[in-house]
Amino acid sequence: MASKLRVRPKQGHGLVTSVTPQSAGWRHVGFDLHRLRPGDRVAAATGGREVCLVLVSGKGVVSAGGRDLGEIGARMSPFEGRPWSVYVPQGSDWSVMATTPLEFAVCSAPGLGGGLPPRLIAPESLGQEVRGKGTNTRYVTNILPEGEPADSLLVVEVITPGGHTSSYPPHKHDREDLPRESLLEETYYHRLNPPQGFAFQRVYTDARADGGREIDETFAVEDGDVVLVPKGYHPCAALHGYDLYYLNVMAGPVRTWKFHNEPAHEWLLKA
Repeated sequence: MASKLRVRPKQGHGLVTSVTPQSAGWRHVGFDLHRLRPGDRVAAATGGREVCLVLVSGKGVVSAGGRDLGEIGARMSPFEGRPWSVYVPQGSDWSVMATTPLEFAVCSAPGLGGGLPPRLIAPESLGQEVRGKGTNTRYVTNILPEGEPADSLLVVEVITPGGHTSSYPPHKHDREDLPRESLLEETYYHRLNPPQGFAFQRVYTDARADGGREIDETFAVEDGDVVLVPKGYHPCAALHGYDLYYLNVMAGPVRTWKFHNEPAHEWLLKA
C-alpha cells in the first residue's frame, strides 16, 4: 500500500504535485508544484491563504496583487544558486507566465489578516548559512524566515551534498510547548542531482511503552517527490554521488521554529 506521507509527481506539464490541508489531513500547509512550457500561464486568487511563490528553476513574468513584477528568475536548476520568490498575502491574486521551461512552487498557509503587501524577494536579499560539520554539513537558504514578515509561512531550501545527512540529528516540532517547542506541519520537496539518483528520509515518532511508534516510515525519495511531516522526527540522507535539494514549507498556530532533538542522538551535537 502506498504511503500517505509520500506524494509522487505527475508526468508532463501543468500542476504536477498538489498537497492541500484536506489531502494531507492537517490544518495549515499547502504545497503545489507547476511545471510549465514557455508561454504557459497560471493564475490564482489567494483567498484566505497567504502564498510564497518560489521559482525552483527557469524564468517567468510574474504579477502579484495587480502589480506587474516583470520577468524574474535566473537559475536553470535548483542547484545553481539562490531563488527568486514572491510573497502574496491573503485576499490578493497572482499570475505566472513562463518565458523558459519553468518549475515553480506555490507554498501556502492560512492568512491571519496581517495586511501585508505583495513583495518581490530577490536572491541577493536572502540569508544563507552553513549548518553542521563533517558529513552532516548542509547549505541553507532562508527564503521566508521568521525574521521576515508573513502571517504563518516559513520557507527555506537546503542543499545536502552526496554522502551527507540533513535535518540531523533527528529533531521534531509537533507540540505547542513554547518556548521549548512549536507545532509546525512541514513538507519536503526533493530534487536530486543527477536526477536519476535517490535519497532516504525517515519520518517517525517517539517509541511508546510497548516499543511501537505511531509513525515509523522510511522512504527512498526520488527526484520530484514530496514528503509530508505531520509530526515526529524527519532526518534525510543523501547518497554518494547524488546531491539532494529540498524546499521546506512549515506553518502552524504560532510562526516560530522551535524544535526538540531526539535525546538518543543529541550527543552528536557535542561530539
